[in-house]
Amino acid sequence: MSHTIHRADAAPEARKTPGKAALASFLGSTLEYYDFFIYGTAAALVFPHLFFPSADPAIGLIGAFATFGVAYVARPVGGLVMGHFGDKLGRKKILLLTLGIMGLSSLGIGFLPGYEQVGVWAPILLVAGRLAQGFSAGAESAGASTLTLEHSPEGKRGFFTSFVMTGYASGMVLATLVFIPVTALPAEAMMSWGWRIPFWLSIVVLAIAYWVRTHLDETPVFDEAQEHQEVSRMPLKEVLKFQAPDVLRVVGMSIMSVMQTIFTVFGLAYATSTAGFDRASILTVNAVAIGLSMFAMPLAAKLSDRIGRRPLLLTAAIGCSVTIFLYFLALSSGSILLVFLAAFLNMTVLYSGFNGIWPSFFAEQFAAPVRYTGMAMGNQLGLVLAGFAPMIAGLLLAPGATGWVPVAVFATVCMLIAAVSVFFSRETARTPIHELGAPYLAGNARRRELLEEQKQELNQTHQLAAQVP
Repeated sequence: MSHTIHRADAAPEARKTPGKAALASFLGSTLEYYDFFIYGTAAALVFPHLFFPSADPAIGLIGAFATFGVAYVARPVGGLVMGHFGDKLGRKKILLLTLGIMGLSSLGIGFLPGYEQVGVWAPILLVAGRLAQGFSAGAESAGASTLTLEHSPEGKRGFFTSFVMTGYASGMVLATLVFIPVTALPAEAMMSWGWRIPFWLSIVVLAIAYWVRTHLDETPVFDEAQEHQEVSRMPLKEVLKFQAPDVLRVVGMSIMSVMQTIFTVFGLAYATSTAGFDRASILTVNAVAIGLSMFAMPLAAKLSDRIGRRPLLLTAAIGCSVTIFLYFLALSSGSILLVFLAAFLNMTVLYSGFNGIWPSFFAEQFAAPVRYTGMAMGNQLGLVLAGFAPMIAGLLLAPGATGWVPVAVFATVCMLIAAVSVFFSRETARTPIHELGAPYLAGNARRRELLEEQKQELNQTHQLAAQVP
């Protein structure tokens, strides 16, 4: 009876929590992706010259893109380590830690000396900073998605959880806007101190996001699991035992993020070095196209709460497969207007259908005791390919006006893998939160039945033994 009264008393506060959780996730993701994208922008524009000097510019660019991809190798490690503790100790504590790691590693990159000052130590230190960024980011998206999902009311989980990736768009726009005046500096100033300013500014976003998260409660789902002693002692072992197919499907769906890194990182380098556009114009196009997705993503997620996640995810995957060709054709045309229209269609309209929905959909595939671990592992393993996509695209790029075609084909193949994975995933939009992760729940229920049967058999054996004179 007291438990029921407690829940009733907490109802008014619970109604306020979804918005607070969405804000905390939005700000945290803004920091994570701001830091992640200032690195990607610097990798395309600055790092080849400062950290990977070479007589062949293409070699320097591939080296810079390789360090961009290194973070995606660290992301699964961060997801596994932090996911384990997030499922054991709580979502909030781990998300505060990931913020600190990301903010401080980005600040450190802003103080690094270049190759001319310290030689080979420059790229080594750059890789170390990038690994720390990746470790943090690997835990952030899954943790923020889990936290917001578990604070959300039924029937609106997609909408509230979409603010995790609205933070992605916000961070991307901030990173781009900060770099626009930096690229307008004289070349010598930009290469010596100008590129460092975006990294130093990350401390401001860190302070705001950290303050908001410290004022957020732990999720009621995790508190309930603790109260009923259902917190998993070994989340990784249990998610692989009961939900390994779900992890693999999330890996496949996460490959769709290749589209994002091809557009934002490789597309920027291709547009400025091969297609002949000036840096400020392309950065502005990217900022506007992705900035508008801040409005498209919640709308797509809200629609998914009504009609389901899978139809919109499939539409996004197939649509992006077509429009990436239009984007590169527009770059080849030399028209900045056509480039914007293609970017708007590809990123703002279609890719938002994926980016706004996956935070809720991936988290909904798993039961609460293994949700953070399962989502983090599947999502971050799939993102490894996305991290190296700009480097792969650089290797696939052929000479001539249509040299981008192999890159677009590569992106399309990735989209089709994601589409197949979506097709074979469970629809979860209308599944109550306590019924999510059906394979885990069924396996655990069967395990409890077996344990109860064994206990009864043992009791019967003891009773029989006691009766023997």
